[in-house]
Amino acid sequence: MSLTAEKQMEHIGETKGCADHDHDLVHELNKRLDALWRYDQYIANAEGKSELQGFWQELKQQDQQNVGRLKQLVAAEIENECF
Repeated sequence: MSLTAEKQMEHIGETKGCADHDHDLVHELNKRLDALWRYDQYIANAEGKSELQGFWQELKQQDQQNVGRLKQLVAAEIENECF
């Protein structure tokens, strides 16, 4: 990494609103929710291509499960006063 890049990044993460593992959970939940928001459009875009539609439907189902699990984990962290 160049000296300029190091200088630009040297203070990132100094101020935290929560522990790294909790930030990771929230960040991943956000990514999965964003994906869920898009899947129906991806499925519609693949009209006439059943294999592609099936693929997007599988990912949608997996991410629905992932979102549910992430919500449980976030709730547990809050309940344990880790946030």
